[in-house]
Amino acid sequence: MRMHRRAVGALVVSLSLALPAAGLAFCGFFVSGADAGLYNDASQVVLMRQGTRTIMTMSNTYRGPAKDFAMVVPVPVVLQEEQVKTLPHDVFDKIDQLSAPRLVEYWEQDPCYVPRPTRKYAMARGGAPMDDMVMESAGAPDLGVTVEAEFTVGEYQIVILSAEEANGLDTWLRRNGYSIPAGAPKALAPYIAEGMKFFVAKVDIEKVQRDADGRAILSPLRFDFEAKQLRLPVRLGLLNASGKQDLIVYVLSPESRYEVANYRNVFIPSNLEVEDAVRKQFGAFYTALFDETLAKAGGGAVVTEYAWQTTSCDPCPVPPLQPADMLSLGGDVLGLGGAGGKIPQARPRPGRRPMQPFFGNFSSWVLTRLHTRYDKATLSEDLVFVPAKPVRGGRGHAGKSQEPPGGVEDSPVNNFQGRYIIRHYWAGEVTCDNPRYGIWGGPPGGGQKVKAAGDLGTVKRAPVALKSAVRSSLPQLGLPGKPAPVRKGETAR
Repeated sequence: MRMHRRAVGALVVSLSLALPAAGLAFCGFFVSGADAGLYNDASQVVLMRQGTRTIMTMSNTYRGPAKDFAMVVPVPVVLQEEQVKTLPHDVFDKIDQLSAPRLVEYWEQDPCYVPRPTRKYAMARGGAPMDDMVMESAGAPDLGVTVEAEFTVGEYQIVILSAEEANGLDTWLRRNGYSIPAGAPKALAPYIAEGMKFFVAKVDIEKVQRDADGRAILSPLRFDFEAKQLRLPVRLGLLNASGKQDLIVYVLSPESRYEVANYRNVFIPSNLEVEDAVRKQFGAFYTALFDETLAKAGGGAVVTEYAWQTTSCDPCPVPPLQPADMLSLGGDVLGLGGAGGKIPQARPRPGRRPMQPFFGNFSSWVLTRLHTRYDKATLSEDLVFVPAKPVRGGRGHAGKSQEPPGGVEDSPVNNFQGRYIIRHYWAGEVTCDNPRYGIWGGPPGGGQKVKAAGDLGTVKRAPVALKSAVRSSLPQLGLPGKPAPVRKGETAR
């Protein structure tokens, strides 16, 4: 069986069963974002972390025979029914589009235009029965496997297992109708040695919807646990890997962005000016840039694509995360948002416009988007995440020349994104003696559009000549860049 698009193959072992997944400052034009739909074999996981409490949410899409299927995830503790829930299908779409690398477009304004004086305003900062599973009696003493808990959540039938040795767990799963990938005992052994439990989620395929391509769109599955270390168990997923897979991890933290502790960290080159032709092939362009960045890092690296405060963005393809989004992804478990994990509603004042939603303890939270592409040769350990200092980049702040292409710098707050720019240089009449070039804004006719790219799931990796597509000079990737056009009254640069 093959996992497609938002598959869990990179994170867990998928098992076939023998029994019957607005920034106020932006003044340009947002063209598109390279959301995770771009990747045909990509896993997505949200990790919300506060102290030692972790809430993990996985997005799953499955294409296969009209039978049930299941997945196995190592977890540090025995999970109870109240710790597991399903989320709406669109919860990943928003966090994906919000943090996706974006393509923006600017027009150079009339160099002879003299704006009228304007007042300046301060800007704020922004359940099916489980008897169809042929379960052995709890304990299975001959194999050293214990059924610690079992319950149903949505379309998932959950079993929590513990095991004394890998061959016993492998045999138990096979006896209960699971088709185990070759090499499973070797992959399971390290987790058993650490005392990990195994979260087995069987899916009743009759309970889920299918898309036009025949994929079963499974509800995102969320569970929470206590753990001293923030770790993602990717080693098991290598059992199903027939080739390279993309893994996108979103980390939500109340204070800091995150990076990996046991692999090299790199930032996606940002603030790059690109040719107008990139608008028609942004997906192919971005995957080429990502692959080249990973190759220059030597493989086995993890790329930071986004690190930003959750309550703002610039530009915003979708609105920033709202309190309801944060509660859905785990804020309710952490006791944030008021009594019972609900959002306090501000009472509107007579004659005043409605007040903004109450963000409470969510106002300082940071969203980090980490992305890697790996196979059995490049990833041999689980990913371990640690807090990292705040950075900024891809802002294009204070004009074109103030932020170097690819630059990342320390910052009081996190404001980093993958941002790529199409510039339309002034080509109209110049009617003054001292034209002022380099003032950028929206389309000449006015207006501003913000939209996310669609149908990127059909885009395949294709050769893109980065030297031709990128106008900015970027020595770290061997891109020489191209000079800006010479306008009237200028000398060649």
